[in-house]
Amino acid sequence: MLSLWVGAILLVGYIVAQGILSPVSKVPGPWYTRFTSFWIKYQEFTANRRESVHRLHQLYGPVVRLGPNEVSFTSLDAIREIYASGGSGYDKTEFYSLFKQLKTKTMFSTLCKEEHSKRKRLFAERYAMTNVMKAEPLAAINERAMSFVSKCLEAGKQSVDVYVLLHCYAVDCVTHFMFSPGGLKSLNVEKDFEIMQELTYHQSLQKSLLAYYLPSWEPYFPSFLHPRSAPKTNQFVLDMTAQNQVKEYTLLEKLKRKESGLELIQVAAECKDHMAAGIDTTGDGLCFLMWELSQPHNMEFQSKLQDELKNAPPDSSLDSLVYLDAVIKEALRCSPPIPMSLPRYVPAGGRSIDGYFIPEHTIVSCQPYTVHRSCEEVFPEPDKFYPDRWLDDKGAAERNRHFFAFATGGRGCTGKNLALVEMKILLREVYSRFTTTVAPDMNGSMKLDDQIISARPKGQTCKLIFTEV
Repeated sequence: MLSLWVGAILLVGYIVAQGILSPVSKVPGPWYTRFTSFWIKYQEFTANRRESVHRLHQLYGPVVRLGPNEVSFTSLDAIREIYASGGSGYDKTEFYSLFKQLKTKTMFSTLCKEEHSKRKRLFAERYAMTNVMKAEPLAAINERAMSFVSKCLEAGKQSVDVYVLLHCYAVDCVTHFMFSPGGLKSLNVEKDFEIMQELTYHQSLQKSLLAYYLPSWEPYFPSFLHPRSAPKTNQFVLDMTAQNQVKEYTLLEKLKRKESGLELIQVAAECKDHMAAGIDTTGDGLCFLMWELSQPHNMEFQSKLQDELKNAPPDSSLDSLVYLDAVIKEALRCSPPIPMSLPRYVPAGGRSIDGYFIPEHTIVSCQPYTVHRSCEEVFPEPDKFYPDRWLDDKGAAERNRHFFAFATGGRGCTGKNLALVEMKILLREVYSRFTTTVAPDMNGSMKLDDQIISARPKGQTCKLIFTEV
């Protein structure tokens, strides 16, 4: 018994000494984060990490200790160091391994910078604006936008749950871009809608985190603790990947070339990964944007957008719609579709970040939600949805440098161009025809949380009324 007490005392002494002596202990933060990571892990399991980290930054400033081996930052210098130094920034943590598809590593779940860069070069040409803006992919996006408009017209004066329709639109667009002439039409086809539901309506992050933090216990987890499977989605992706005749602008055509060096299962895994990413960025981003525009106190911004679209020449380019661009940027600033932190490991030898020496292998991160609210000189009244801030030439460069919705550096969002084009086309077609207002029967929440937002928690909805103008 005495030896147990001695062992316990020594263990506690070791933990306390480590907490006090660690260089990270000098970083501002709650006292208990010097000694344990339990607090931040609890926030992750309860889907409160984003808000909790944000509150800590409000209390302690731009550098905050989250645990004995984890620090969060908000400054532009920290973003550049962590995500853009050397082109691709620091290596990803094992957290990204949770996002394997078909039990296969993808570009997103690859941890090594060199391997990631090699894979990303395969995608670069396909997601370049010159390819996205070709006639055929643009026509397909327009067709799906008009399907969305038709659903709104069919509703008449009844409310429309745009949360559902926008995720259909997003998955229909991205699957066409990847697989044309294949692809989903979930806005109109029931079996395709079921795939959208399976891919979208789930809450698997906490279950994946259990496996991440307790890997040796995972084989003994009961079935309800394992992330849900997606058999319909998996089969669809495998069937599409097996196609031999695809359009030359598609992602699949590029990935299946012999010189890509990818096996068929790797191609399928990448495509499924891009489906999920496409839904998150476009579906979630548009949902929050339309909800903001439909608020009574924001109707002036909706009117300005309608005026721009109404007065634009019929053949005007998307780039010429300045207010449309401002509305999208502001929505992505206020409600980044992926609000989670983006963790990285500090390289060997440690680094000095924002005036603090951070030892090697410490986890460092920034989260878009807080970055977009951390510098009031750049974004005055940062919690306010105010698209007009993007029209002021003064400070424009600084605003763009602080815009972190798509991350930055060599590991920034590959599909950014496609997502922005999809958003612009959908909004152009909607707000040139309708005024939107929040429906009286909307009783769900549009609260941003730490889940992948398209995981649609029970009650999550966005009901709007579409009135023709």
